[in-house]
Amino acid sequence: MDPIDDHPLRYQIANELHARPFPSVEAPGRAAYLALKPAQNAAGRDREADRAHLIKLLDRFGAAHPQPGATHYFGEIGKHRLKWESHTEFVTFTIFGEGVAERPFDAGTFQVFPADWLAEAPGTRVTSALIRIESGTPDDEIPAKLRDWFVPESVAQSRVIDDQLVVAGDFRIDPGGHMRFAVFAREGTGARRVGRVVQRLCEIETYKAMAMLGLFRARELSGAMAPLDTRLRELVAGMAGPLQQPEETLQELLAISAEVESLAAQASFRLSATGAYEAIVNQRIDVLREERFAGGQTFREFMTRRFDPAMRTVKSTELRLKAMSDRALRAANLLRTKVDVARSAQNQSLLESMDRRSDLQLRLQRTVEGLSVVAISYYAVSLTGYLIYPLAEVTGLSRGELLAILTVPVVLLVWTLVRRIRRSLE
Repeated sequence: MDPIDDHPLRYQIANELHARPFPSVEAPGRAAYLALKPAQNAAGRDREADRAHLIKLLDRFGAAHPQPGATHYFGEIGKHRLKWESHTEFVTFTIFGEGVAERPFDAGTFQVFPADWLAEAPGTRVTSALIRIESGTPDDEIPAKLRDWFVPESVAQSRVIDDQLVVAGDFRIDPGGHMRFAVFAREGTGARRVGRVVQRLCEIETYKAMAMLGLFRARELSGAMAPLDTRLRELVAGMAGPLQQPEETLQELLAISAEVESLAAQASFRLSATGAYEAIVNQRIDVLREERFAGGQTFREFMTRRFDPAMRTVKSTELRLKAMSDRALRAANLLRTKVDVARSAQNQSLLESMDRRSDLQLRLQRTVEGLSVVAISYYAVSLTGYLIYPLAEVTGLSRGELLAILTVPVVLLVWTLVRRIRRSLE
């Protein structure tokens, strides 16, 4: 069989599906999570700076480096394991350790990230979290622990993955600056299953935080859109009556349309990214296959009450921005049409005036033509009379009679010549 040429990206396509494997996490255990994002232009950041920052951390523990251009890394750093991932707008670091601290949510695991290394990070913290993973905790003991660890009114708790684990968190920042999540695994729960749940919790928190950035961008847009909307309404209302200065109104409409389009261009990435992040949050919650635990609210219910309203605000702002752009465009088109109709009426009036003037000019021309015939005929008869005066004695006619006889043919001849000249000029 002849060899088949592979597409240049065939192996990259296949390997991409396996590029970010789930970590294996034994219970009991603990994890510290950190997500970093530049404050501005995160999508266009220097990815090499991210990898260089990772390598600085690995060098402190003598760990192996990632491949050039890598977007993920998993390896040992001292007594812990590190998982690093580079995403469109942010990078994440997850530290995994064995066993649980005697004091719940002790920040000692997070101290694997050196303070000076954190200070040199090419970005700002989007979120960070401490995750406590217990094994074999009886169900009746879990509610008391959750009351001690989390704010009761905010805590979300549920059974997940076919009742193999219980997860909980209140999405609040603790005094150390971190979110807190608790995972209670039944005896015998596999390390890969625990690892998938831990990663899902980190993803829910990260993409929730990234999506909430859209809310604050939407609020900024609403503040900028309010005066534009007022100006647009006033201009559209003024178009209902006769326009005194249509050109100025059109320029104002075009200026509003340009400002709206500028706002849309500046916010398009953030608004579209917010929609994508919201979808990921909902998908990650769905795959947990939640069931209610101890009568508390689930993660889905928490998001429905707290997260979904924010996302609806973002969507309504996006729709409002698009609607304002469409209204400004329609108003400008309507004004152009109104101006064109007014100009057409003016042009029609001008044409009618020109027709009247042409008619008057034609009449005047005909009058002048008649007068010209009379004047030319007068001089022609006079000149002809001088030529035929000697015939008066021969014919026995007086000078007056000869002039009378000559007048009619001379006038006809002059009139004919004038007509021919006028026709030749037309």
